[in-house]
Amino acid sequence: MKKHNFSAGPSILPQEVLKKTAEAVINFNHLNLSLVEISHRSKDFIEVMENARSLVKELLNLPEGYSVLFLQGGASLEFLMTAYNLLKIDGKAAYIDTGAWSTKAIKEAKLLGEVDIVASSKDKTYNYIPKNYTIPTGIDYVHCTSNNTIYGTQIKEFPKTDTPLVCDMSSDIFSRQLDFSQFDLVYAGAQKNMGPSGTTLVIVKDEILGKTGRKIPSMLDYQVHISKDSMFNTPPVFAVYTSMLTLEWLKKLGGIAAVEKLNEKKAALLYDEIDRNPHFKGFAAKEDRSLMNVTFNLTNEGEKETFDKLWNEADISGLKGHRSVGGYRASIYNAMPIESVQVLVSTMQQLEKQLG
Repeated sequence: MKKHNFSAGPSILPQEVLKKTAEAVINFNHLNLSLVEISHRSKDFIEVMENARSLVKELLNLPEGYSVLFLQGGASLEFLMTAYNLLKIDGKAAYIDTGAWSTKAIKEAKLLGEVDIVASSKDKTYNYIPKNYTIPTGIDYVHCTSNNTIYGTQIKEFPKTDTPLVCDMSSDIFSRQLDFSQFDLVYAGAQKNMGPSGTTLVIVKDEILGKTGRKIPSMLDYQVHISKDSMFNTPPVFAVYTSMLTLEWLKKLGGIAAVEKLNEKKAALLYDEIDRNPHFKGFAAKEDRSLMNVTFNLTNEGEKETFDKLWNEADISGLKGHRSVGGYRASIYNAMPIESVQVLVSTMQQLEKQLG
């Protein structure tokens, strides 16, 4: 690796995926045409789309009755699409506020109806996941964010409810084993753990759609996209293809079960050093720590210049924390090799040796 890339997104991708994608940009499927200049209606690309959707169903062990879509607009558009497709006229939705992205989702939902914020961790700068809250009756859906990139928190236990459960999984999709039958709608921007920016994965239980009583613009209507197999408009061919390759890589690795073990090992390695090393302290509550985004600070901010120099010299990239939290954030998504995590740990140990 030319750099140890801890970027929160767009994030690291497997090297073999990057190589195959680069080849396809020059000559896709031996057509002597670039991937980015062929028709999205061609047999070759339709096979890509069908394979990508099939891999999602296989890797996540999705039950019957769910549709898989590759759309555009990122999770930010899904904040609005979720409300358009599930929030009834004069209806109400329940949201769990665990950070910046759930706050943005709440803002969009409020454009279409009433929003009940049933729990929030804003009181402690979102450094924990709320617990022991009550889901009210008479709501159209419950919305949560599984992993919070900025704050380094992750939901370990999802709310139990008979109401449709919606989850933004942009930053931890495909990273751990979950029972996806508990969710009715899942969406995830590709650029954090699945592919490049430009496409958004949507998994939706068909039976929850078409019940709002409202007119939905075509581009925002999940049923329209389902009826056209994710090709109502020209799909983001490059992003879908690269995501398909990443899913193939994940399957070859051993699937979700295998990568979860690797993710747990990487996270343990880094969190153990944060807890051991007197020069560092974790930001997120220990019981809610993310396997994907490790947030931490220096115990003495006066050591920042020294530590920054050390990790830059170690060819580490993307370690700076989000401006709203400060400190550092190591994003250790599926494609991050444990060797890179070890380099970061060694650099943290080097700071301790240098300063005592």
